[in-house]
Amino acid sequence: MSDETGSRPQDEAKPLGASPATFTNPAVRHEITRAGVWIAMVGLAVLAVYISQSLLVIFGAMVFAAMIDGGARLLGRVLPVGRGWRIAIVVLASIAFMVWLTMFAGNQISREAAQLPMLIEAQARRAADWASSQGFAMEIADLQGFLGQAASGVGTVTRALGGILGALTTVVLVLIMGLYVAMEPRLYERGMAWMLPQKKRAEFHDLMSDMAFTMRRLMFGRLVGMVFEGILTYAMLAIYGVPMAALLSILTGLLAFIPNIGAFISGILMVLVGFSGGYEMGLYTILVYFVVQTFDGYVIIPLIAKKTVDLAPALVLAFQLIMGILFGIIGLFLADPLLAMIKVALEHRAARTAGQGGHPPHEGRAPDRVDPPPGQVHA
Repeated sequence: MSDETGSRPQDEAKPLGASPATFTNPAVRHEITRAGVWIAMVGLAVLAVYISQSLLVIFGAMVFAAMIDGGARLLGRVLPVGRGWRIAIVVLASIAFMVWLTMFAGNQISREAAQLPMLIEAQARRAADWASSQGFAMEIADLQGFLGQAASGVGTVTRALGGILGALTTVVLVLIMGLYVAMEPRLYERGMAWMLPQKKRAEFHDLMSDMAFTMRRLMFGRLVGMVFEGILTYAMLAIYGVPMAALLSILTGLLAFIPNIGAFISGILMVLVGFSGGYEMGLYTILVYFVVQTFDGYVIIPLIAKKTVDLAPALVLAFQLIMGILFGIIGLFLADPLLAMIKVALEHRAARTAGQGGHPPHEGRAPDRVDPPPGQVHA
C-alpha cells in the first residue's frame, strides 16, 4: 500500500543503482516486448519485399531439389545403390533427354516455332475480317496496333526481368543450388534449425518433413500431368495431320506445369493452328483440347490430389494472378508450389494449436529419412 504522502509501493521501487530507463513493472515490460516483436516483424516484412526476387530464386531451387530427390527415391525402390549414385542417374537422364530433344527434334521444332507467329497473325486477320462481315467495327490497322502494343508490353516485362542473359543466369543458379540441396538436404535443414530455440527445433524438423513430402508428391504429379498431356496431345494431333503437332505438344506439356492459365494458353494456340487448316481441323483441335483437359482434370489431377495437397482451383488461380503481377513469370511458375507449402504450414499450426501433434497433412506415413540404415534401401 502507498503511505500517506502518496509515494510508490516499495515493491515497485527501482533497485539501487538501476538506470532511469529500467522498467521494473512486469506489465510495462510485457508491452515493450510486444512492441519490439511487432517492429521486428515489420522490418522483416520490408526486408522480404526488398529481396523478394532472390527469395523466389531460392524457393525455385527448393522445388528443383524436390524433383531430384523424388526421382532418387523412386530409383531407390528398384536400384540398391547409394543416394549419390541415384541422384547422378536422375541428373544424367535429364541431361540426356534435353540433348535428344535438341539434336533430333530441334530442327523441326525451330522451324515450327518460326512459323507460329506468322500463323497466329494470319488467323487474327481472318478473325478481324469475319468480325467486320458480321457488323463489328474492327480495322486491320487497329488489330495490328493492338498486337504491336502487346508485343511491346511483353518486351518491357522481359527487359524488367533482366533480359535473356539474366534469365539464363537465374536458371543456372536455380539448377546449381537445387542440386546442392538435393545432395545434402539434412545439412541445410539442420543449419536453419540451429537458428531456432532448442524447444522449437523438433517442431521445425517435423514441419520440414511434411513440406518436403508434399513438395515431392506435388512435383511428381505435375510431371506426370505434363508428360501425359504432351504425349496425348501429340498423338491426337499427329493422327489427324494437324501442323506443328510436335511444337504444340511440347508447349502443352510445358504449360501444364502452370494450372489453369497454362491450359488456357495452350488451348488458344492449338485452336488457332487448327483453324489454319480449315474449319474441320479447327473443330477437331477443339475436341482434342477438351479431351485432354477433361481426362487430366477428372482423372489425373484427382488421383494426384489425393496423394498431395488438394488446393481449390479458384484459390490457385487467384494466387497465380497475384504472384504473376508482383513477380512476373517466375512468380507465376512458383505460385502453385508456394501455395501448397503455405497450406501445409497452416495445417501444421492448426493441428499443433488443437493439441493433435504428429503429421497433420500426412498422418501415418513412414519417417522421412534421407540416408537409409545399413543394408536397407529407403525410397
